[in-house]
Amino acid sequence: MFQEDLRKQVKGSISEKSFYSYFKNTTEKLPRVDVLNMLSEYCGYKNWVHFKSSIPQNKILEKKKLKPKWLVFLLLGVLFITSAYFLIPRNHTFTFCFIDQDRNKPIINTPIDIIVLNNKQSPFYTKSDSLGCFRWSTKDDFIRFVIKSPYHKTDTIFRSTAKITNENIQVSTDDYALMLHYYANGRLEDWKNRKNELSKMIADNAIIFQVLPSGLGIEVYSKNEFITKLTTPTKSLKNIEIIESKRIKGQIVKLKFRVKS
Repeated sequence: MFQEDLRKQVKGSISEKSFYSYFKNTTEKLPRVDVLNMLSEYCGYKNWVHFKSSIPQNKILEKKKLKPKWLVFLLLGVLFITSAYFLIPRNHTFTFCFIDQDRNKPIINTPIDIIVLNNKQSPFYTKSDSLGCFRWSTKDDFIRFVIKSPYHKTDTIFRSTAKITNENIQVSTDDYALMLHYYANGRLEDWKNRKNELSKMIADNAIIFQVLPSGLGIEVYSKNEFITKLTTPTKSLKNIEIIESKRIKGQIVKLKFRVKS
């Protein structure tokens, strides 16, 4: 683990044979300068010279000259303390809030189902809270989880501590499931509201086209035609996949999609 951490911190390594043989050797000869520089950098110093210059000479010297090997032992002591700090497992806390991609608002009316899938652990099932957020603490330096919602598309999220651990995640609406719900339950007002939302989202002069299968070309849609397609629970709506979209001032001005077979 020390070698792995050394490679991670300073992008270098020391052979175990060289490392341990030095302690058994009674010679006053120092290791190579590049090795000393590497160990010094790992301990938080610029190099070997910087490490030596940081030692309070009036407290540790009884003679005018400090023996070179004594300095190395001191460096190795600092090295072990530093490596222990990095190698002790620490908890990492990830916080995610889920945002409806269309409405640009937190998803709070229907909790998001979350399945955490970190290694060496059984799947852990939980839900987003009343603010549409989810927090997870772990000794792992990453998190992988699946999000599910009745009216949003399922997605798998992977994040590591190398990235931001507090994040807003955009979640796409599952228009087919939503329209099916409105049609099946006679939610006429909700259906009209959804059409109005889409009308505000899409610019009047938006360029919208479907990429046809087998290289047959494209089919161009007007804004109203596309909104009708998105608000009718057909099989093609269920299989729509957005390939590319472009927004200006929050409105969609270009959209390319396909219908998966």
